[in-house]
Amino acid sequence: MQRPFKILGLQQVAIGSENKDQLKTLWADMLGLDYKLTFRSERENVDEDIYTLGGGDHPIEFDLMQPIDPNKKPAVHLTPLNHIGLWVDNLPLAVEWLTGQGVRFAPGGIRRGGDGHDIIFIHPKSNEEFPIAGSGVLIELVQAPLDVIESYGKK
Repeated sequence: MQRPFKILGLQQVAIGSENKDQLKTLWADMLGLDYKLTFRSERENVDEDIYTLGGGDHPIEFDLMQPIDPNKKPAVHLTPLNHIGLWVDNLPLAVEWLTGQGVRFAPGGIRRGGDGHDIIFIHPKSNEEFPIAGSGVLIELVQAPLDVIESYGKK
């Protein structure tokens, strides 16, 4: 099957909990991930600290998340492995092509993510109209900036 876009690599792993400090104890204090920044969004009901793993120009992000309000949706803490993020070289083209193939996307369309890149989510559950989905896993497609595209293109 010929795709008009390319998935370049793993961009992030997002982990949810009722208390992101507990996540920090393991991932940062015990395993040594490096703190990058904090992102908070009332609309997305998330308070997250972003850490990085790995060297090179494009380390993998680990988003350690807790809900702002545990009684509201989205409930970022109820699925501990909240989502994985994948770099993609042409997000609009990928969305157009994948939609045409029957892939279901979560509501919200392409939008700006916490670290400034355009993103969209593949829905974890399929439906009759869109029979292809994440089989229980939320998948974030992240528009790779030019330096990421060039870096992965060298491999």
